[in-house]
Amino acid sequence: MPDALWAALGRVQDPEIRRPITELDMVRSAVVDGDVARIDLRLTIVGCPAADRIERDVREAATAVPGVASVDLEVGVMTPSEREALVARLRGTRAQQFGPDSLTRVYAITSGKGGVGKSTLTANLAVALAASGLRVGLVDADVFGFSIPGILGVEGAKPTRVDDMILPPVAHGVKVISIGMFVEPATAVSWRGPLLHRTLQQFLTDVWFGDLDVLLLDLPPGTGDIAISLGQLLPQAEVVVVTTPQPAAADVAERSGLVARQTGQTVIGVVENMSGGVFGSGGGDALAARLDVPMLATIPLSGPLREDGDAGSPAVLAHPHDSASAAIVTLAATLGARARSLAGRPLPLRVE
Repeated sequence: MPDALWAALGRVQDPEIRRPITELDMVRSAVVDGDVARIDLRLTIVGCPAADRIERDVREAATAVPGVASVDLEVGVMTPSEREALVARLRGTRAQQFGPDSLTRVYAITSGKGGVGKSTLTANLAVALAASGLRVGLVDADVFGFSIPGILGVEGAKPTRVDDMILPPVAHGVKVISIGMFVEPATAVSWRGPLLHRTLQQFLTDVWFGDLDVLLLDLPPGTGDIAISLGQLLPQAEVVVVTTPQPAAADVAERSGLVARQTGQTVIGVVENMSGGVFGSGGGDALAARLDVPMLATIPLSGPLREDGDAGSPAVLAHPHDSASAAIVTLAATLGARARSLAGRPLPLRVE
């Protein structure tokens, strides 16, 4: 029975780290005494925000073991040395999570100007990718105009800090980080270039995303400091340029694509958002032609897409049959199926 109890606890995951609690050494002991399961559980930090859920899941897993009638659960906190060992094990030997040896597909979503629905598109795209079974992270790099937490319904959520490692909140299966999680509500962020660079760098190093299939970055509109820093920090990122149908918007969006290329990144395609209706169509096709890249998707103008974003409920989940939601799901399938490029990555080969 002890083996059965341990196997049951191995199916309980830490909701923030997304790994089994037994693998994280959070279970110090687990024995069956008669019909009582006696479990010594150690949380990562005092005040762990996932404590209630972990305790509930542990009790449910233990009582499901045949022969167990009750659970005696002792809950404590890891020692500093145990926590330090956990952080080192999670980080592994890679100097960077998304460095040249990473197989994570990194997509930077950019636009020339604000108001084109880029953040709403990015948030829904992340959720659609996660719903397809991929492990997805989302960095809200729009430091001045952060809106991702609100669109995903995690406004007010705070990351968990384990020593010097930050665990991002999870929303609809997406690990998400935003400057909005570190500042007080209604606070204006007014930073110069060096601080912006350090913030993005911290998001990519101090925040532990774990093994991801896809990382999305919601970039601020325009061609400023963040876009340049991204080229330095993630030169392997692939860029998706978002525009609305109007020629003026497409003209400005072209500059974002050109800056991405100047920093060594690859522009993989264009998305025309808010297509049809009063905005017309065609700007995306013209932009794709000028950048010599494919049109990845045309997202029709949609009331539910905006309304659900305002309500903190992504439209791809709240209204999956809406035409815009369907187009975003199709875009997610396209990006999710792209082969990982090995260009610039060291291969584990040697000549003997």
